[in-house]
Amino acid sequence: MPGELKGGRLMLAAFILALSNFMVVLDMTIANVSVPHITGSLAVSSSQGTWVITSYAVAEAICVPLTGWLAGRFGAVRIFLISLIGFTVFSILCGLSTSLAMLVICRIGQGLFGGPIMPLTQTLLMRIFPPEKHSQAMGMWAMTTVVGPILGPILGGSISDNWSWHWIFFINIPVGIACAIGTMRLLRSAETPILKLKIDSIGLALLVLWIGALQLMLDLGHERDWFSNSFICSLAVITVVGFVVFMIWEFTEKHPVVDVKIFRYRGFSIATMSLAFAFAAFFGSIVLIPQWLQINMGYTATWAGYLTATMGFGSLTMSPIVAKLATKYDPRALSSFGLIVLGLVTLMRAFWSNEADFFTLALPQMIQGFAVPFFFIPLSNIALGAVRPDEIASAAGLMNFIRTMAGAIGASIAVTIWDDHAKLARSEIVSTMHVQPTQQNLINHGMSPETALGMISNLVDKEALTLSVNHVFLIFAMLFIFAGLIIWLCPKPKGSVGAGHAH
Repeated sequence: MPGELKGGRLMLAAFILALSNFMVVLDMTIANVSVPHITGSLAVSSSQGTWVITSYAVAEAICVPLTGWLAGRFGAVRIFLISLIGFTVFSILCGLSTSLAMLVICRIGQGLFGGPIMPLTQTLLMRIFPPEKHSQAMGMWAMTTVVGPILGPILGGSISDNWSWHWIFFINIPVGIACAIGTMRLLRSAETPILKLKIDSIGLALLVLWIGALQLMLDLGHERDWFSNSFICSLAVITVVGFVVFMIWEFTEKHPVVDVKIFRYRGFSIATMSLAFAFAAFFGSIVLIPQWLQINMGYTATWAGYLTATMGFGSLTMSPIVAKLATKYDPRALSSFGLIVLGLVTLMRAFWSNEADFFTLALPQMIQGFAVPFFFIPLSNIALGAVRPDEIASAAGLMNFIRTMAGAIGASIAVTIWDDHAKLARSEIVSTMHVQPTQQNLINHGMSPETALGMISNLVDKEALTLSVNHVFLIFAMLFIFAGLIIWLCPKPKGSVGAGHAH
């Protein structure tokens, strides 16, 4: 029975659950700064390297809505243990990968097993702690969720520079094994009742079909010249038709895999749409910045990680403050403020140059850290406060699914636009340049004609990549501001929702 754990055993069980959550959250961002190392090692382009991030996110997104059914059908502790073992095995396989195809397949496996871990750690913490301690338990859980993305880039950068990128996956092995052993020893008494639940197998198949087709289209479209390629056109048709059929099926199904009826609440729909736009821009930025820093600015993976992580201080400081503010002020105003600040910060990045120093690049990151809790916490409260209490679990699962999918799509689109616009910017720079006098000047300073031309070409490439990254940030700034404005279409929230569900 829940509540059997006391004293030191209870704290150890809570630590194991928090550590498991931390490991999965860390893996969302640990690969971000390592992409240039991975692409260099496997001899693939930067847009192909992004598949390592998006494949994990998409697989995780598909598994999140299934977690409730899996836990009900087989028991929460049993599924949690299987997920931990599967995640650890696929972490080993990711580290042993010798090709991009193998790495992406293993990242999908990692995401499928990692998906249920995050919601199940919440469920099990609520079961082992008495009701009066739930808020402290959720506070500890939320801390690991916030700290994971901050430490991810630092650890990923340091490991890639000092050892090799394979070790960003191998470090999960001791953590995964320790958490699995701890779960077997301590959490058996917290097992949930097993019920004979029906699975919406057709809905699940349609979900996998249209999401898989969409992500393949986004990942391969750039390589295959988009809609001039018949395979990309076929994927687009499968995505659209699959999505429409999926929505109709889920709306009429008695036990849907994704409860789309929750979209009938205007507050939930608008808040989730705002969150999707904002998270696409947010995640796209945190994938793009480390790559640009390493390819263009000569940063090591470690220093790219430090710069990316500078937003952590603000996030940690503001999260508890915003949670308190959300109980006193209109959450629409708080989230709108946070999103517009994020838009203005992203606009600062749209004027970056190749001469920018560390502080110039870190300042927007620091301000962003303070703004992130303002959009995350109130938006979650608006969305979950709009639904009936018995629908909160389904709504939270659906919201997490949409957020994770939006992040994967944002990352794919960001890298594609960056690459495409860089080619356009390069041709525009070349068309206005007078190469001959510059080359002659360099030859006069002792360079060979070939070296001089190579140097000019490198400078043009660097300038084109920076102009292109500025272009992406301009689009993202508009997305943030749009997300901050549409939130006012929500009705004013009547009640509030527990912080545990909001996360």
